[in-house]
Amino acid sequence: MIHIAFLLFPNVTQLDLTGPAQVLSRLGDAKIDLVAKTRDPVPTDAGFDLLPHATFADVPRADILCVPGGFGTVAAMEDAETLDWVRRVGTDATWVTSVCTGSLVLAAAGLLTGYRAACHWASRHQLAWFGAEPVAERTVFDRDRVTGGGVTAGIDFALALTAAIRGEDHAKFVQLSIEYDPAPPFDSGTPEKADAATLDRYRAMVAKNAPDREARVRAVAAALNQTGDNRP
Repeated sequence: MIHIAFLLFPNVTQLDLTGPAQVLSRLGDAKIDLVAKTRDPVPTDAGFDLLPHATFADVPRADILCVPGGFGTVAAMEDAETLDWVRRVGTDATWVTSVCTGSLVLAAAGLLTGYRAACHWASRHQLAWFGAEPVAERTVFDRDRVTGGGVTAGIDFALALTAAIRGEDHAKFVQLSIEYDPAPPFDSGTPEKADAATLDRYRAMVAKNAPDREARVRAVAAALNQTGDNRP
């Protein structure tokens, strides 16, 4: 059985987790655990809670580790207990993966040092502060590290990982079963395609909801580099 552990933390972007979880649940002979510090309901950025299956103590290892993103990643990166669990499970996992800004949590745990990685476009540059190589792609494979770009890229990432594990034919079957045939009504999904007003609106939203995010991430990187905890 393939054991898949998703890190769950407050203010996670639920689609970063639920998108790939839906796909990976169809690997066949797979078990998914949503793992958090406690079994208390965890609030998401969508206004509803997710219920953890297990605590850090309950899941000492997994075949696939997946870390989703969201505004809550910064607090997760600042939490020693969370980073210790990510580092411990990631060290022995067959696949170490993330979606969106979850790659920054992997990087803060020292699991992306010297690796190419994806991230949400607005935070991608921050990967370099942790010794990772930022890549502007929807899905990035680098040895046993597989990282997805922002939010919806989690479905692409999970299908690509499914193909790597079960083969392309099975991945195509899963794609058909969830009718994944995206045809967005607008072509505004990247900063290169969005108009200036939309881009400004997004940046204003981030400045309002997380004005100190970049400074806090930089501080985490600096502290880890000083202590040597940011190690492969």
